[in-house]
Amino acid sequence: MGDTPLRIDLHVHSRFSKRPSQWILQKIGCPESFTDPALIYETAKKRGMDLVTISDHNTIDGALEIAHHDDTFISEEITTYFPDDGCKLHVLAWDITEAQHAEFQKLRENVFDLVPYLHEQNITHALAHPLFAVNDRLTLEHFEQALLLFDVLEANGSRDARQNESLQAVVNGLGPRLMERLADIHGIEPVSKTPWQKVIVGGSDDHSSINIARMHTRFNGKACVNGLKQAIADGTCAPAGEAATPRTMAHNLYGIAYQFYMRRANLSDAARQHVVMRFGEKILDPARTEDPGGIIHRFRRFVGRSKAALHSFSSSHDDSMRDSLLKSASDIITADPDLMRVAHGKGGEPRLLENELARFISGSANRVLRNFADKVLDSAMGGNFFDIFHTIGSAGSLYVLLAPYFVGYDLFSRERTFCNRALKRFGVQDQQKRPLRIAHFTDTFDEINGVAKTIKSQLDLVSRHGKQMTVVTCGSDGSRRGLANFDPVGEFTIPEYPELTLRYPPVLEMLEYCFDREFDCILAATPGPVGLAGLAVSKILKIPFHGTYHTAFPQYVRAFTEDTALEDGCWRFMTWFYNQMQVIYAPSEATRQELIDRGIDPGKITTYPRGVDVERFHPAKRNGFFNKFNVQADTKLLYVGRVSKEKGLDTLAEAYRRLSRMRPGVSLVVIGDGPYLDEMKRTLRGTPAVFTGPLHGEDLSAAYASSDIFVFPSATDTFGNVVLEAQASGLPCIVTDEGGPCENIDPDETGLVIPAADPDALIRAILHLTDAPERLNYMRRKARSRMEHRTFDQTFLETWELFGARIRDAA
Repeated sequence: MGDTPLRIDLHVHSRFSKRPSQWILQKIGCPESFTDPALIYETAKKRGMDLVTISDHNTIDGALEIAHHDDTFISEEITTYFPDDGCKLHVLAWDITEAQHAEFQKLRENVFDLVPYLHEQNITHALAHPLFAVNDRLTLEHFEQALLLFDVLEANGSRDARQNESLQAVVNGLGPRLMERLADIHGIEPVSKTPWQKVIVGGSDDHSSINIARMHTRFNGKACVNGLKQAIADGTCAPAGEAATPRTMAHNLYGIAYQFYMRRANLSDAARQHVVMRFGEKILDPARTEDPGGIIHRFRRFVGRSKAALHSFSSSHDDSMRDSLLKSASDIITADPDLMRVAHGKGGEPRLLENELARFISGSANRVLRNFADKVLDSAMGGNFFDIFHTIGSAGSLYVLLAPYFVGYDLFSRERTFCNRALKRFGVQDQQKRPLRIAHFTDTFDEINGVAKTIKSQLDLVSRHGKQMTVVTCGSDGSRRGLANFDPVGEFTIPEYPELTLRYPPVLEMLEYCFDREFDCILAATPGPVGLAGLAVSKILKIPFHGTYHTAFPQYVRAFTEDTALEDGCWRFMTWFYNQMQVIYAPSEATRQELIDRGIDPGKITTYPRGVDVERFHPAKRNGFFNKFNVQADTKLLYVGRVSKEKGLDTLAEAYRRLSRMRPGVSLVVIGDGPYLDEMKRTLRGTPAVFTGPLHGEDLSAAYASSDIFVFPSATDTFGNVVLEAQASGLPCIVTDEGGPCENIDPDETGLVIPAADPDALIRAILHLTDAPERLNYMRRKARSRMEHRTFDQTFLETWELFGARIRDAA
């Protein structure tokens, strides 16, 4: 034998084993495993196992079918319960007799009856997956009692590595005093004299034949069942192999569903040779395809009896959803050399097959998502709401396609939460001391707008202050620290807002990314496709979902289309989206009240502070910047932002057209770009208005400081960053009485508030300042003074504390 340890998978299931009650399996009607006991034996031997056993749920039929082999023995996974509340446990019992199995069925309703019998019969046994809530009733108190009842515990191959690592960490921290205290608390006598000394074994817990022996037990001793049992008793064994990931669980679920339906299918041999069917068999039933008597050969007898089935797989003229999906799947496989290798039976180990399946499913889902999103947005832009409802109804195919992954990530996330609680209970680590981790989902990052500018500033502040926030976006052109950029699966350009392209995110990739990094909160900045992906991720991973309300999209829709029905439809969507959040951060009290008026729970909404870079925007940067644009006016009015009607620029154009005749020495400077630019230029032709286009960096700072009055006639802005930048540069601001900007000035001190959409009021406000130089200078000084206390750093730290407090409150 030498020094090489022996190996055995102590936890694998055959077709006799009833499946755990997982939602997805119930929905698709797969009540059991499908692996033949003989196939388990052959596969386990091919994968290097020295001994083989089958531990089905409450039956030994599978183990009996291979009992004639010298290197096998009879085992069982016994379902038992805590009697007070029905919390379910799974107990592995090895090398048992048929009589003992029969006795298990009498005793298993009560774990306190079952365990003494196992010891009385000297049956080697273990508690399977101790930190897994089999029927969602497991508590830390149950786990503590289990530590008193079982000295052998299992590291499980179908569970998350975190669960197995947590189990090992808890076991390493046990000691005589702790076990004595637990015995006193629960009134349970430990089953051994040294209950703090635990032995951990490994088993795959495979139900699909895909991951047999992926996790197993290595032991030193003789290559027989008695040698194994002695190694367990001596503690000279250890778990080995790989734990599972959500991808592993999804692979198993797809495999079980595939095997279930293909065992009942009546397909022709030709149909089965379709590239998609060959790929499915090789990746979802790999153990069986190694057998020359496998499923393909057994289905040859159906040749000639399944003409209709063959037609359904091969017809190129059928436009049904099934054939559309089949063609799409064929295109994905045939275009990918790695997937084609799988279809030809050259996929490799289970982990490689698992990854290839994930790539295939992700690619298929992305295609469905792209088509679905295109249809929804096309219908929305055309006002065809009935088409939208019809299209949304077809989204079920996307959900069904991804459901196994959703189930896997959902389950593993809940298990991680329980593991963290267990680690804290046993003093292994204090989760409360871990720094706050936030994933900030946004549809806009590279664009020139207030949302993108705010998020970029936050990234700088996160780095400067050592905080942990990752911006998650799609289709960004750049890369920087703290940015997680994903390639879009498609995109949609809004005709009236070409600067903002909606990009469809790869949801499965984002889900995996967030699961791996264990964020404490998903923060959505926008209600577009990326924001919706953030909502989906938060629901699946059970992460709090918060959001910032930046942009009044419904008002923009009204301004673009002049269609109140579209505005109302947009509000309905926005209300639904923000009501999914536990906390909504509004930039102003006006915005908060508007959200409340639209039906959003006021208890969810809180305002948060916003700051400005007082070093970048400073009066000292006044330097005659506009000389290059030949602006010679005594007084310069400044507007900075998107050049669009929803910003109230038609009001500004009308007001300035009239004002320029009254005060020729007043010039208007417009910085920015947008769909209203050409029309505004035509309206102001013949006036001393200047259009610079977008400005950035020091040019923008100098432009602010070299102006005299800032005019911002928007009635749709929720906040208005530019109003803070102008005041920091020493400019009094004229804003409207609607939206957030009016809350960012002190009326008659740092600016003036006027009625929205009123050119006469705007003219009077400008004249009030231009005709009173002393008043203008007073307000310039006040504007700068007030902004010096609203620095980016100060308001960011206040906001970060607010995030943390609301997340802790929700927890």
